Amino acid sequence: MSKGEQTRQRIVARAAPVFNTHGYSGTSMSELTKATGLEKGGIYNHFPSKEALALAAFDYAVELISQRFAAALEGQVGAAQRLRTIVQVFADYLDNPPVPGGCPLLNTAVEVDDSDSPLRERARAAMTDLQRLIGATVKHGIASGELRPDADPREVAAIFTAMQEGAIMLGRLYGDPTPMRYTVAHLNRIIDSLVCAHP
Repeated sequence: MSKGEQTRQRIVARAAPVFNTHGYSGTSMSELTKATGLEKGGIYNHFPSKEALALAAFDYAVELISQRFAAALEGQVGAAQRLRTIVQVFADYLDNPPVPGGCPLLNTAVEVDDSDSPLRERARAAMTDLQRLIGATVKHGIASGELRPDADPREVAAIFTAMQEGAIMLGRLYGDPTPMRYTVAHLNRIIDSLVCAHP
């Protein structure tokens, strides 16, 4: 890896928590120069604009999320257990977010939900990938006979992401993990209801 690429990656890694904490609009170039240790011109040597850096920082955060799910799901074979693992990965965001500042998907989606920007498209794509992970797990469970055939993968994916992102928001807003505990318990009951009853 070239020195320039190393510098670029370091800028992205240090900028990601700033954007995730303050938002794209709330992040100033002075905050980015302070976080990266570079002057404004040094940052612009690697990124043509603040938006380009924000996109790279978001992609970096999403990759950390993907790695977290991949590591947690490695070796998990049953659909029900994989769904429980996904639930737990979400729950861990409160005490151990992938990037300081909370869930990057939630933070970005809330900030750009009424805009027509590349960052909004990135957030939608990342959330779609997350829902596909959940939906594919349900589909596999149906195909293997572990989960009920009337389970709706899209419905399950939407419910899981909506409830857990909402629980993350409430937990951070009130500084209280209770909403997440309620959500985890409820989602695990949903998973129980999806498992086929075997004689």
